[in-house]
Amino acid sequence: MIASDSSKWEQAARRAKELRREIIEHRKRYYVDDDPTISDAEYDLLETELRRIEERYPDLASLDSPTRRVGGEVAEGFDSFRHPTPMLSLDNAYGAEDLLAWHQRLVRTLDQKEPALMVEPKIDGVSIAVHYRDGILERALTRGDGETGEVVTANARTIRSLPLRLLEAVPYIEARGEVFLPRAEFEALNRERARADEPLYANPRNAAAGQIRRLDPRITASRKLDCFFWDLGVFEGTRPSTHRAALAYLRELGLKTNKLNRLCNSVDEVLEAWEDLRERRASLGYEIDGLVVKIDDYALRQFAGATSRAPRWAVALKYPAQQATTRVRRIVVQVGRTGKLTPVAELDPVLLAGTNVSRATLHNEDEVRRRDVRVGDVVLIEKAGEIIPQVVAVLTSERGDDSPPFQMPERCPECRSAAVREEGEVARYCSGAACPAQLRERILHFASRSGMDIQGLGEALVEQLTAAGLVRDIADLYSLTAEKLTELERMGEKSATKLLAQIDDSRPRLLRRLLSALGIRHVGERAARVLAERFGSLDRLSRAGVDELEAVPEIGPKTARAVRLFFDQPVNRRLLDRLVAAGVKPIDEQEPTASPAPHSHFAGKTVVLTGAIPGRAREETKELIQSLGGRVASNVSRRTDLVVAGADPGSKLDRARELGLVVVDAEEFERLVAEARAGRPA
Repeated sequence: MIASDSSKWEQAARRAKELRREIIEHRKRYYVDDDPTISDAEYDLLETELRRIEERYPDLASLDSPTRRVGGEVAEGFDSFRHPTPMLSLDNAYGAEDLLAWHQRLVRTLDQKEPALMVEPKIDGVSIAVHYRDGILERALTRGDGETGEVVTANARTIRSLPLRLLEAVPYIEARGEVFLPRAEFEALNRERARADEPLYANPRNAAAGQIRRLDPRITASRKLDCFFWDLGVFEGTRPSTHRAALAYLRELGLKTNKLNRLCNSVDEVLEAWEDLRERRASLGYEIDGLVVKIDDYALRQFAGATSRAPRWAVALKYPAQQATTRVRRIVVQVGRTGKLTPVAELDPVLLAGTNVSRATLHNEDEVRRRDVRVGDVVLIEKAGEIIPQVVAVLTSERGDDSPPFQMPERCPECRSAAVREEGEVARYCSGAACPAQLRERILHFASRSGMDIQGLGEALVEQLTAAGLVRDIADLYSLTAEKLTELERMGEKSATKLLAQIDDSRPRLLRRLLSALGIRHVGERAARVLAERFGSLDRLSRAGVDELEAVPEIGPKTARAVRLFFDQPVNRRLLDRLVAAGVKPIDEQEPTASPAPHSHFAGKTVVLTGAIPGRAREETKELIQSLGGRVASNVSRRTDLVVAGADPGSKLDRARELGLVVVDAEEFERLVAEARAGRPA
């Protein structure tokens, strides 16, 4: 090897090593974490570059190269199972030229025989293999690493289009297909994740992978996953001779196949089908990114064979990525309903995937820094999953010399409260409780059952209240009047009176409920309870330092800093003052002792509630009794010690009287509570 060749080989070796590291990392993010950080097109370019290096320098093509692997690693939390035959990946073709080259190689391999080809829509989902024994679903596996998959049977059983029993009791059959999330469900899931301040799925495939690999099948069941089957795997019986016949047999058994599958007798017909489906893809209820082209005849497939990673008898004919170039006019920072700050590029309008795009998400400040997106840049944008426009590359050659890097603001652009980024997180959050951008969701959270329990405040009404300017922060709820409310659409006098009564009833609430309702970052129901029991009053909690907060069991550094930051913000202190002035007086709670409330009327007793206690939500009353040492039961029995009968009691009161149990009304209940708190003997 001469010097120049040696230098090129060393450069290629270094680049191959770097590419393998990047690909392995991205494969983990994609297959294991379900959280990719680059687009499919960018990933394909990395693999293509590595494959070309290995083809040019065969001695660099190691056995553990990512180009020789099929899928991702088995995730923790699932059992693994070996596939009867490997679930191979597919080579890609990116247009007519690539397809014709694949077809010519195939014809040469088959001794100049031009085979009939089946074409199928390439669904944007996650591959799955299902095993039936005696016609009953026995096992479902993900692709995994191609040799071994994850056992996701419990989750697969939640897919309504997947039969638990076949229409024929076949001794043993394996079918392979694609699980996907329909477009409408994908969009609904992302809206839900946005409300919950969770990262959005970039495309339906990652969403489907995330749902089929949930450890809790009940969550998977709430997603309307669907599936199409595209192959007959291991089969005990007389195997059909063609793929076409195999798909027909799967349909006969009750397994769903795609109605858009078609048989083509030439490569020209394949290209016609590709163009035809490209025109129709926007109207489909699911996402596709191309066609899968397969030899129809199984005997010819066997003759064509496979490489270590992909069959020679099939190829994925992909559509070009939906991309366009445009210029960044501004970078604005949007504040989500939960306070998350997201940088967004405002663009010169450009047509992309049939729609005019003028904005693209930049995700977070790390992503902006990684891509170095600046105002004035010419950028390449792409619709991820053809739904979410995003910047995938910056054409730095078009950039001027005086272009400054973008900086995320340290204060919320809506309310000027501190914009905080926690250690280990990628997003910044507004710390202001009265931030107008978060208003609607904050009101709904404040009024929720785990918060102040104002049951009449639903989404539609909150939308009206904020749109009309009647409620600008949660304290405004307590200044509403019947006169103001009846001006709203579909709000009569009776409804207004009922809502005002519920708002009024919420003024006295346990401290833990108010803390939960305020939406302090990292403070959920459990943390709110712990803090309320430890500090006893809002005043004591508001004066606690970070070290004192961290000393509380179950309160970690993040929560301690978030609580301190909340009370340090002037806008939050003003909000709390307004709540107190409006009559919102949290009921102080004390840290429980080793033997809670020894002199309580409720200590060690079984208590049953029936009817409403004025000024108290039912959950709050139960928690109060428990804090005083009692146990709340749902039904009256001879073992019941005390029955608390509020307004409009039910049949439990009649049963208590039949058994001769001790019954107290709401007024007597409050007296017993007051005595227990004062420590008087029962």
